[in-house]
Amino acid sequence: MRVDRKETLRYLGYRGQGIDSQTQRLLDEVADELEQASSPKSFYQEYPCQAEGDAVLVGNLSIESKNLARNLRGCSHAVLLAATIGRGADLMVKKYSITNMAKAAIVQAAGAAYIETYVDKVESAIRQEAEARGLYLRPRFSPGYGDFPLEFQGKLFSMLECGKRIGVALTEGNLMVPAKSVTAVIGLTPKEQESCHRKTCAQCGKIDCEFRETM
Repeated sequence: MRVDRKETLRYLGYRGQGIDSQTQRLLDEVADELEQASSPKSFYQEYPCQAEGDAVLVGNLSIESKNLARNLRGCSHAVLLAATIGRGADLMVKKYSITNMAKAAIVQAAGAAYIETYVDKVESAIRQEAEARGLYLRPRFSPGYGDFPLEFQGKLFSMLECGKRIGVALTEGNLMVPAKSVTAVIGLTPKEQESCHRKTCAQCGKIDCEFRETM
């Protein structure tokens, strides 16, 4: 799995403009090092799901979130997902924050792009499993999106046993360690026209989609 250079530049704030040779060299060096330093891991589990009004029930987890309820409306099941690329990016940021701030910034962006690429890969596997059963995926939705409170990270961590299964811990402020980690809820729907194949809502031009993430 490769670090997406184009997506890394997007995280760095580039919007189609060219980059100089020095920045390209730093980007390639960081990407190569990050690929070697990373150890992607994931775990996901399917649960029965209900969404009515602003209330969501996934397994035994009760959530009040208008945005998430809208996303999961009509879904009888949902997948809880946790994924990480490991400690490599965190260690690189720590190292380069002392020796090379430009590289530290690129590591942050490359790490964000890399975890997204990895989660897309895991989601693709979930999609194949679901479609074999005649089900389709809704957009993945993470704590902190819209009105889905970040405080639910702890409950997702408990249900998925993140520390035991993929080595990710949670701080008192509900931040994940390693930092380049993701948790998400993915609804399963029998209606193909309500599914989504986008990487992220930010990259999707369908601004009138009723399942679009509200940030």
